[in-house]
Amino acid sequence: MSDENQTVKLKVIMTGATGMVGEGVLHECLLHPDVEDVLVLGRRTCGKKHPRLKEILHEDFYNLSAIENQLKGYNACFFCLGTTSLGKTEEQYYKVSYTLTMHVATILCKHNPEMIFCYISGAGTDSTEKGRLMWARVKGKTENDLMKLPFKQVFLFRPGMLKPTEGSKNTPGYYKNLGWLYYPLRVLLPQFVSTLRELGLAMISSASRGYNKQVLEVRDIVEMSKRI
Repeated sequence: MSDENQTVKLKVIMTGATGMVGEGVLHECLLHPDVEDVLVLGRRTCGKKHPRLKEILHEDFYNLSAIENQLKGYNACFFCLGTTSLGKTEEQYYKVSYTLTMHVATILCKHNPEMIFCYISGAGTDSTEKGRLMWARVKGKTENDLMKLPFKQVFLFRPGMLKPTEGSKNTPGYYKNLGWLYYPLRVLLPQFVSTLRELGLAMISSASRGYNKQVLEVRDIVEMSKRI
């Protein structure tokens, strides 16, 4: 674990920046003084311009050999790439949520042994890998196997309902329609809801200052977001 009283300046590799969660996390990274550089790895541009932001557009995340040398020299990864399990077979969901994630993570830890890997999982993830919910089993296996890789540290974030960052362009329509639920749920069920801003700040905090848990539920996310 890192010393929480010592702040590490971050050079971040980020995935999923064109999704709702990734867009919000990237927004916080570009605002935060502890983040020196951000390299966005994606299939299409995130559409942002910033002096500390660089992009690599790459179509095949299952084969990074063409860009592997450009992924060296970073000390944090914010892995926000993900997909819904709705309408997918277990094989299809496994390929994206497990196989792709582990391939990228294995390449990154090979070239960046001092890297801290922060992975967006989800509330209800099944660490036993034996539950009834397919997505939860796959996420659980992904979490378990990420922790076996030789990173300096791995943090697994399990957000529940998220309040999108104001002005976000990649918020799904259903999130906008259900946005009114956020405030009553924050009062009634605070263990299940947080803002996307809190999630972004918590990821930065874990990488720059460390934390005493590897698996972070919503209450941990909210607590960590207040440290910066």
